[in-house]
Order: sequence, then structure tokens, then C-alpha cells
Amino acid sequence: MVGLGRMGGGMRDRLRAGGVEVTGYDRDPQATDVESLEALVAALPAPRAVWVMVPAGAVTSGVVDELARLLEPGDLVVDGGNTKWTDDEVHARQLHEVGVRFVDCGVSGGVWGREAGYGLMCGGDAADVERLLPVFDALRPEGPREEGYVHAGAVGAGHYAKMVHNGIEYGLMQAYAEGFELLRAKDLITDEAGCFQAWTRGTVVRSWLLDLLVRALDSDPDLERITGYVDDSGEGRWTVQEAVENGVPAPVMSASLFARFTSRQDDSPAMKAVAALRNQFGGHAVHEAGPSSGGGDLGDATTDRSTGRSAEDAAHAGPTSGGGEVDHTA
Repeated sequence: MVGLGRMGGGMRDRLRAGGVEVTGYDRDPQATDVESLEALVAALPAPRAVWVMVPAGAVTSGVVDELARLLEPGDLVVDGGNTKWTDDEVHARQLHEVGVRFVDCGVSGGVWGREAGYGLMCGGDAADVERLLPVFDALRPEGPREEGYVHAGAVGAGHYAKMVHNGIEYGLMQAYAEGFELLRAKDLITDEAGCFQAWTRGTVVRSWLLDLLVRALDSDPDLERITGYVDDSGEGRWTVQEAVENGVPAPVMSASLFARFTSRQDDSPAMKAVAALRNQFGGHAVHEAGPSSGGGDLGDATTDRSTGRSAEDAAHAGPTSGGGEVDHTA
């Protein structure tokens, strides 16, 4: 496992609890099992399976570059981050040139996945996916396999499915958030949190996200400790772009994405609720003061111009789902 942050670390723990032997690499000396990617590869018996769980984009590409140099024919790489599905095709071709197989896997479950299990959406050749089934079975929630795992199609299909999943997630969170603001707008309502809690059983709007919003409101009823500034990981944008490209009406997903952009201009109770939800299910950072943003890319495949860190150094980083968001509390 390359990258032992909020998701990768929890996944390593769950795999080990499920009887799967795991060696992890992370630049954090408190988290890592080995000191380098080279040492990671040397520690694994062939044929190897290496799961990459780092921020999407340049960091993931840099790690894939390093693994293409280090791995041997017959080895297999899994990209479990929030990579854009078109990048999967590039990585698969690159690894194929050196005889290394590739599977992409969208992962959902956030910081709760360690105990509850992770929803998995995989893309790749059937034989490669079959080879990884013991790993997928250890990671997914208990119960029928088809309720927590899918082989969605060829390379790229897993991340495409995860992209759509996150687009839906955007819309659901925005609906709850707008409901929260509407309840607050009416003096007639004196217990907004109680209203949400009353919906958690027996109603058609009950869901895990609703439970998490109730949890957030229980600890901060007015959401006074955070601002309404809400980041986006990129997948919401990709979902809307795909809707446009394919002529699919997606007004709810589009509106929820634009609402996040609005949150960076004006604070609002609705966007505070979205920020609280993201913190609850994914451990994403909340902003206690003015908004900030971050980013950066690698000057080449392995080195970040802004920090000078190698792809290995960055491998420990990464938000809950392995995407490209910046943790503003770091």
C-alpha cells in the first residue's frame, strides 16, 4: 500500500484484520513499514500487487512512473485514488510497456471505512480483477459482495463510476444543506437539529449522510465553529463536464457544484452544513477562518517544483478518497 493517510492507513488496517498481508510505504516514519518505494518492492513476493492511494494527478503519475521502473513483468498496480478516468488509460499503457498489469478502483467509505468497509468500483481486465478479489473482499462491507463491490468495466470504468458517485453525493449533501438553511430561516422552527434527527427513521429521506449531519449538529448546533467555505476534489467538475459532453441533463449536480463555488465568496448556513458533512464522513478539513486554497503540480513526473519533494515523499499525503484536495489543517 503506497500512501497511508486517512484512507490508505485505514485500508491497511482493515486488510490486515481480514487476513491479508500488507506492507505499506509512507514518508511519515510513524506510519510506514519500509523506508522507500524500492524497499517496498523488495519486500513483496512476486508477482506483486501494489495499491496506490495518493492524491490524484501529478502525484499519482509520479508514483506510477517510479513503479514502472521498479516492478517486474507480471506485477500489478491498483490506483485507488480519485484519479480522472482518462488518466487510467495513460497509466495502463505505460505499465503495459514493461509487462505490469493495471486496475483502477474507485473507493468510497471515508474515515469510517476502516470499521464499516469500503464501497469499491473497479475497472480493468477480468483476470486482473479476479486476482484481486481476496483484497476486495477484505476491504468491502460485510454482506453480499454485489452490495459493496462492482467490476464496472474496462480500465477507467472504476474511476468513472466513482466520479458519478461523487456527483450524486454533491447533490444529496446540497439538498440537506438547503433544508437546514430553510429551517433556520423560519422563527417558527425552534429545533432544527431535532427535525433532522426525527427524519433518521421511517422517512424517505433517511440516509447515512443524514445521520452524519445529525452528528455534526449535535456537537455544534449552529455550526458556529466553521465557515461555509467548501472545497471540491475535482470529481464534481468532471461529472458536470461529462454530462455536458454526453448531453445528459444534470441540473442538480451542476447546481451543487456551483453552490460550492458560491461558498467561497459568501458564508451561508447551507454551505456550513455541506462543510460539516464532508468533515463527518471523510475527515475533510473545515475552515475556521478566512478561506484558503492550495494546489501545485510536479515539475516532472517525480518532483514537486514548489516543495522539491519526490513522488515518494508525497505518497503519504492524500485526502479520504485519495484525491487531490489539500488538507488546510496540515
